[in-house]
Amino acid sequence: MTMKLHIITTGGTIDKIYFDALSEFQIGEPVVGDLLERMGVGFDYSVQPLLKLDSLDMTDDHRRQIQQAVKASKADKILITHGTDGMVETSKWLADIDDKCIFLTGALQPAAFSCTDAVFNLGCAVGGLQSKPAGVYIAMSGQVFAADQVVKNHAESRFEALLN
Repeated sequence: MTMKLHIITTGGTIDKIYFDALSEFQIGEPVVGDLLERMGVGFDYSVQPLLKLDSLDMTDDHRRQIQQAVKASKADKILITHGTDGMVETSKWLADIDDKCIFLTGALQPAAFSCTDAVFNLGCAVGGLQSKPAGVYIAMSGQVFAADQVVKNHAESRFEALLN
């Protein structure tokens, strides 16, 4: 049976478009559908554009919208593209949803850049969605993390497991 994936896009660096050397940017249209199409995936997916935000601008109301969209989805496999600075916080809003496998992913460099981690992170998330049980996960930096066991290391520009 082929996987059916529901993708919810919220903006973030993965969808950023830069206009000049001064780093003027805006959040563009979601790129995830185009990336999956170019990869020639063999599963069904739908893309629901929900927000177009830098995650630093995300509020509890935005997180509630994400939570409600996940709960309303008929799919049991959910991928959320999200800005990296607010990804861990948003994952906390999804922790009580126990009947779905939910992955958050994004990029530290926009998908439009030639040197981006977007495709790698997306592939890691898709693999995780097919192999992990229900729960909330973050796929970044070539790893799959339980959402409550990860932190963004700003100095090293990567995600890492929390040290206990």
